[in-house]
Amino acid sequence: MLFHLIGGLGIFLFGMKSMSDGLQAVAGSTLRRLIAMVTDNRLMAVVAGIGVTCLVQSSSITTVMAVGFVNSGFMMLNQAMGVILGANIGTTITGWVLVLKIGKYGLPILGLGVFFYLFSKNEKVKYIALTALGLGMVFFGLELMKNGFKPLRGMDEFKSWFLLVDSGTYLGVLKTAAVGCLLTVIVQSSSATLGITIGLAQTGLISFETAAALVLGENIGTTITAYLASIGASTNAKRAAYFHVLFNTIGVFMITALFSFYLPLVRWILDTFSGIPDVSLMVMKDGIETYPYITAGIATVHTVFNVVNTLIFFPFLPAIATFLNRVVTKKATRKKRLLTHLDFQMYESPFAAVEQSRFEIEKLSFQTRSMFDTLEKYLEGGKDRRKAADQIFEIENMIDEVQKEITEFLTNAKGHNLGHELNMECTRYLLLADEFESVSDYIMAIVKLYLRLEENDLEFSADQKQALKTIHEKVKAFYKHSTEVTQVENWKEFYQKTLIIRDGITKQIKDFRREHWEFLSKKPGDPLLGTSFTDLLVSYRKIVNHLEHIVDTYVEN
Repeated sequence: MLFHLIGGLGIFLFGMKSMSDGLQAVAGSTLRRLIAMVTDNRLMAVVAGIGVTCLVQSSSITTVMAVGFVNSGFMMLNQAMGVILGANIGTTITGWVLVLKIGKYGLPILGLGVFFYLFSKNEKVKYIALTALGLGMVFFGLELMKNGFKPLRGMDEFKSWFLLVDSGTYLGVLKTAAVGCLLTVIVQSSSATLGITIGLAQTGLISFETAAALVLGENIGTTITAYLASIGASTNAKRAAYFHVLFNTIGVFMITALFSFYLPLVRWILDTFSGIPDVSLMVMKDGIETYPYITAGIATVHTVFNVVNTLIFFPFLPAIATFLNRVVTKKATRKKRLLTHLDFQMYESPFAAVEQSRFEIEKLSFQTRSMFDTLEKYLEGGKDRRKAADQIFEIENMIDEVQKEITEFLTNAKGHNLGHELNMECTRYLLLADEFESVSDYIMAIVKLYLRLEENDLEFSADQKQALKTIHEKVKAFYKHSTEVTQVENWKEFYQKTLIIRDGITKQIKDFRREHWEFLSKKPGDPLLGTSFTDLLVSYRKIVNHLEHIVDTYVEN
């Protein structure tokens, strides 16, 4: 019995993960479109939350994703709250999947899925097969758990234990819900505890009322994952996690208070829309007691709870956001990693991990651009020149750390089960992080060269200053051009234009260097001044090369 229970639960959990990984790999572009739907429109955020959860097959992944996006600034609190509402509705799809009468086909589905996954050369077919074998494991695991529970029907000790949490009284409902909550906290998967609940109910070990109370408690237990993800995160991320706890806890207490009215409503819905007169109906099949409608009843309990709870909370989202902003205030924190959100459990969702990295690359590009703007202030001179130099050194150090963290994060992410498309994106962001960091290095090198001249009381001639100003302006314009690559449709045409601009700047730099050495051969000057001028031109040329590599990375990948 114990072997069946442990093995069944393990196969069920692994099946859910395999199904999630397969769906994410197949539907990566769809997930991105759903995330793009998350705007200030609360309804669209809810719809996106439903869609994402249906695809990743886990409300925990969706809520952790929302908390992580809020932490990074990619998503606002009110947007994340809408996504969390949708995730709670989307997670009910698991129950309806289990309603399908294909339990005995779990093994053949699993076998066929493995066959195509191992031997197919087509990547899309492989991940569709991974989804199928995951589905097969879910049903096979559920069957094993049901077989493991069957011997318990003859154990009086087990029956008497469940009498202690009898759902016939309000206190009993709360006790049963607490058991469901605790079980979900331990297993870290509401889908798994839902499967256990269905397994217990299908074998007649627990009543429909007890199963319903367990399901309600599981909704509170599932909030622990997002809460853990918010530890050490930004204040807004904490607010999003607290909203998830608040939403499910208040909803459960409301429904348990109305439990005697709620279950008749569920029975009426099943009778009216599914033609199921009695959800607790027992049928003898091959001499074995079966409860053919209990799974549909449990799925309905779960769905109605989350839909009703969402409808109640939806109009009050702005007020709840205001409340959380007042209650959960910012606190002074010690210095921490720049990208703390990349430490979250994002590897559970490869898509989310890559999407987080994409947003960080955009921020890295912005920081490099601000470094270039600060360089211009430094070159203009004035009383704030030294302050501008210090800012450039500070930003460069920050970019170094950011690049290290992105590299570490993406290198680990590539070790997970990524599809070809997501793998290519990981590679692209690794290359881009390196290119932006290299650009920042050469901007800092330019400042160091000017500071060395200041320390030696040296200054360029008017012609040299004009030449450097010309190159600086062209490189600045090229920087703006290269970072627009993400906004164009015809990347090949854009790349050709990039090469033309790059060649033009490179030629002018070579011309200035040649003219400089010809001038020095006729009129020798200070060696440090001469080499500094050429070193500055070389630094600008290196920046141009790295900017061209940035465009090339998007085109080639």
